[in-house]
Amino acid sequence: MSEDRADGTDGRGNGGNEADETDDGEITRRRMLLGGGASLATIGGVRAIYNTILGYGQLGMGTNLEDQDIESVATEHLTPRYDEEIQGTRVQADTNAVFVGDEWVSFETGTADEAADLDVEFGLDGRFQSLFADLSAFHADEYAFEFHDPATFFERFGDGDPRVEVVTAMRRYADRTVDPAVVERFTGEDPAAIDALVEGLVRGFRKHTDYDVPRYLAGSVEDNVIFGAVDLRKYFEDDVSFEALLDAGETGIFCWELVYRSIEALQALRPIEQSVPVAACYVSDRRHKHAFTGLVGALRVDGDLRFPMTFLDYTHTTMYDDFRLTGILGEGLAAYDDSHRADEIYW
Repeated sequence: MSEDRADGTDGRGNGGNEADETDDGEITRRRMLLGGGASLATIGGVRAIYNTILGYGQLGMGTNLEDQDIESVATEHLTPRYDEEIQGTRVQADTNAVFVGDEWVSFETGTADEAADLDVEFGLDGRFQSLFADLSAFHADEYAFEFHDPATFFERFGDGDPRVEVVTAMRRYADRTVDPAVVERFTGEDPAAIDALVEGLVRGFRKHTDYDVPRYLAGSVEDNVIFGAVDLRKYFEDDVSFEALLDAGETGIFCWELVYRSIEALQALRPIEQSVPVAACYVSDRRHKHAFTGLVGALRVDGDLRFPMTFLDYTHTTMYDDFRLTGILGEGLAAYDDSHRADEIYW
């Protein structure tokens, strides 16, 4: 796997590639790694296997998504906030109340009738009332997460009442930061059609990127042989913004960069404009130095607030295609299985 980097950088890279030799003929680290340094990567291979393969429940060394209490991980860093215009009127929400104009309704002491009255007064089409109801339920712990493979996740939205406003409030990172037209160029899909977009990202990443094996080997040496004494990965980093990927042809990419790009694409439009309103998140597996993408929506089913969630691994879809393994291992997209785990989920 590639390194999990949930450090606040956006995975665009610095484009820093050095030549194999300096002006005075000195061999660079890049040349060393691809040549004589390969033996060091071999030495580090045993440790790399430990880092990447074991620890999903085998030999009592870890756990996986199917066995974990994922809801507690998903909500640990989840703090919904809202700041949108509805019919030209600014509506906000923090952890205490929802606000419109000079009025507010407290989650602790306010009532649904108060929210409904303000909704009518400001002409907010029921959206203020919906926001108050769902955030009140969230802060009162009156909700449940449920976890599915991608196909079942989308089928789930055939039942119940999708809750757009609470999904909007769940988005924190990279909400509407990328031009939807760029996302459509990259994926070949309308960013509003979320189920198609999920698959379009698979094709886009396979066409425009490949799994960065040289950088992985550099990281293996850095982590398992020289134990972080020198930053070797930086010599292999490229610009991996959508625009750069479209211009460059094929670019080496890592798991955390794939997560950032997928979040940007999946949140390119407002939830109210999407076929299935979703928020995306960064799922960190520290044990295996891996990261993948989480996708969540919201429903009311028989009055109860539910958060269906699924997991997507664009590293596997890209790598399996690079190494012609899809016939053996499948497409690799679905990550809600016993070969993935979540230590942290960041929104």
